[in-house]
Amino acid sequence: MYDVIYLGSGHACWHGAVTLSAAGKKVAILDHDVAGGTCTNYGCDAKILLDGPFEFVEGLERYKGLCVDNAGDIDWKKLMEYKKAHFAPFPVMLGGMFEQAGITFIRERGKLIDAHTVQAGNQTLKAEYIVLGVGQRNAQLDIPGKEFLHGSREFLDIEEMPEHLICIGAGIISMEFASMALTLGKKVTFIEYAPRALAAYPEKYVNNLVEKMTAHGADFHFYEAVCGVEKTNAGFKVMTKNGLSVEGDYVLDATGRVTNIEDLGLEELGIEASRRGIVVDDHLRTSVKNIYVSGDAIDKTIPKLTPTAEFESNYIASQILGLSDAPICYPAVPNLVFTLPRIAQIGVTVDEAKAAPDQYRVVEIPYGKMNEWVNNRELDIEMTYIINKEGYLAGAALYGSEAGTWIDFLTLIINKKMTGTELRNMIFAFPTQTYMLISTLIPLLQPIQ
Repeated sequence: MYDVIYLGSGHACWHGAVTLSAAGKKVAILDHDVAGGTCTNYGCDAKILLDGPFEFVEGLERYKGLCVDNAGDIDWKKLMEYKKAHFAPFPVMLGGMFEQAGITFIRERGKLIDAHTVQAGNQTLKAEYIVLGVGQRNAQLDIPGKEFLHGSREFLDIEEMPEHLICIGAGIISMEFASMALTLGKKVTFIEYAPRALAAYPEKYVNNLVEKMTAHGADFHFYEAVCGVEKTNAGFKVMTKNGLSVEGDYVLDATGRVTNIEDLGLEELGIEASRRGIVVDDHLRTSVKNIYVSGDAIDKTIPKLTPTAEFESNYIASQILGLSDAPICYPAVPNLVFTLPRIAQIGVTVDEAKAAPDQYRVVEIPYGKMNEWVNNRELDIEMTYIINKEGYLAGAALYGSEAGTWIDFLTLIINKKMTGTELRNMIFAFPTQTYMLISTLIPLLQPIQ
């Protein structure tokens, strides 16, 4: 008999599992895939490692013709070998960490039998609480030729970068992968059903990115629905219902993600779920109150991100330990697209603020043009601050290579409701990009007249 059984071993599960085990609870983690889940093994961790040298090339390109003749070449094959060698030990290391923490790790996919029972292969396990952190997987179009489509997991293992990458969908995954391909001088074609790329992000900054990618060899086709893929002598042909036909040598299906709810026993227990996720209450409980859900498997509007999953995992652990009975309350969540350059946003969006001018002030800062001497010649950097009527920072949108650093700093300011006076009373390193960011923000943090 266990105190808690986790279905899944990613960030949505293991953070809380370690806390509970340290508190003396008997914990088991079940996962039939590699230990650590998507992010650690074939998601954001792998992507950011591969992205590293591209950031440097992108930066050197801005000095080309001034003091740099050759911005540098990237050997994708060697980079991929490095990536595989670096991450290969992770599942073993995490399995060892679970064992060291006193957690039983079972390499089986769990299925709910009743409110307290899980089937794991030929074992039947019982627990007071069960946490479902089963995550999501790549969606796949159900079209003729779907066997020729590849998802993000496969792309992050490719030995050679394709000469012509066809991306079905222009969301986060395809835009990030395409940024690398374009830097290598490859051709990229996007086929997107929606009217624009990165629909959840500020249109102005997305348009800036699309223009840059187009100048580097990308083609964007919007309002197009893919209806089939065919193998050709040279590669593959992708066709749409409007008659568009594009040939390339690799087809990435980046049309979204779906929750791994199949054969979990949810329907038999009356737990509501769909491709979007499993329905929970404000304590992350299903309709069966001792069964929780964490991470991307939740049907939610909060961004499905690794740090969100970790936050939820820790929240559930505190609930089980009786440390809190409060409903979950999410802080402002930063959201970052790792394109070249980055796009980031947090809190109240630009569109939301513009729709409520009596509540918010929208301030656009041409940051790159103001601070070339400290911004590494990144002249197209832009920032948008959302100031509420009380004078606090309520949201922000950023476009630039350092947007990840900036958005984390602004997250602190938003969540702590820091004032201009508080920032003035601190001393920051100079000259840095963060220092200049603070300088643009301080004068705005005051009541709107």
